[in-house]
Amino acid sequence: MTPDGSGAMFDTIAARYDTLNRVLSLGIDQGWRRRTAAALGQPAEVLDLATGTADLALAVARRHPRARVMGVDPSAGMLDIGRAKVARAGLADRIVLQQGSAEALEFAAGRFDAATIAFGIRNVPDRPAALREMARVTRPGGVVAVLELGEPRVGALAALARLHVRHVVPLVGGLVSGRRAYRYLQSSIAAFPPAEEFAAMMRAAGLADVRAEALTFGACILFVGRAP
Repeated sequence: MTPDGSGAMFDTIAARYDTLNRVLSLGIDQGWRRRTAAALGQPAEVLDLATGTADLALAVARRHPRARVMGVDPSAGMLDIGRAKVARAGLADRIVLQQGSAEALEFAAGRFDAATIAFGIRNVPDRPAALREMARVTRPGGVVAVLELGEPRVGALAALARLHVRHVVPLVGGLVSGRRAYRYLQSSIAAFPPAEEFAAMMRAAGLADVRAEALTFGACILFVGRAP
């Protein structure tokens, strides 16, 4: 049996991953990625971890027409789909995708102007190690941005969003792509630490000026910090 949250698990759902994201987020997820791309300043070279099918890498390349993007992901199946999307978009000269682990990057210190990870940090077994690696490979003063789902906690609309995350996501996702994978998705969202706790983890990894921005009633959080 493939481990929950592993690259092998995502290989099994790669063909349906983009469709499920659009359906389960009601199409809002692409706007979240554009917001992340806008938070990067004016980067020339960007690292995108857990790049998956390259949605955020594409958003970054479109937002920053002169930027080059290196995408890294443990799932070969997701990367294959990402490469096809990059080629269709005519961006293969600026986006390169390769297999790898967020916790042990092969890149030199300070290589990138910015580093990002969208909907992937909760799947990394050693989150502090991944954050330290992001800080290491980002140039001093460069932006490190983490986009992650959360469970809205306050207000009536938050209660509706929690209902969606806890019941609609695993039900629809399970029917379309396998119940185990999307039960894992729901449980991993619920288990993700509160925004203040994760921001403290980013600071402990050496990042400065860390802030957390709640998106869509807190259904998604954008964390932004700077490399020391």
